[in-house]
Amino acid sequence: MTEIRPGKLLVASPLLEDPNFRRAVVLVCMYSDEGTMGVVLNRPLEIPVVDRLAAWSELVASPAVFFDGGPVEPNLVVALARGDSDRLSTSIEPGFGLVDLETDPHAVPGAFEVVRLFGGYAGWGAGQFESELGEDAWYIVDALPGDAFTEEPDTLWREVLRRQSGDLQMLAYYPERLELN
Repeated sequence: MTEIRPGKLLVASPLLEDPNFRRAVVLVCMYSDEGTMGVVLNRPLEIPVVDRLAAWSELVASPAVFFDGGPVEPNLVVALARGDSDRLSTSIEPGFGLVDLETDPHAVPGAFEVVRLFGGYAGWGAGQFESELGEDAWYIVDALPGDAFTEEPDTLWREVLRRQSGDLQMLAYYPERLELN
């Protein structure tokens, strides 16, 4: 089994019917014995960032909208950024991680290359994610540098699966509605 750790992607099985995670691609931000936390990368909302957090809007990746990060605390804004490691509040990988939105994005010019903002997050308590993994609800795969800031989030689930090997790659072609085939 592939190791769960920050920076990995959790790709929902096409059979996972939970509407919160149907065909979701989740970036793992934190993982420990106490649980797993991540953000859903492929659920853009129709809320422009400029309308709510104008100071950050110049740095936001296209599409410049908030994303539905998951079902936990949907009113909490989670910021993911690529930039100066010293400016990140939680590092996922060097130069990539979570940012405290109380930080002035313009205080240090060039500190952040790109940002994506999420309403809420995906979270699992101790052992909960591992239980879902045992039910074949998720696949753990490597992320590419552009996945978190993709300009085409609607195709991310299919694209991530397409670049895998073997049977996992074939799932990229799994129909949205099996009963229509």
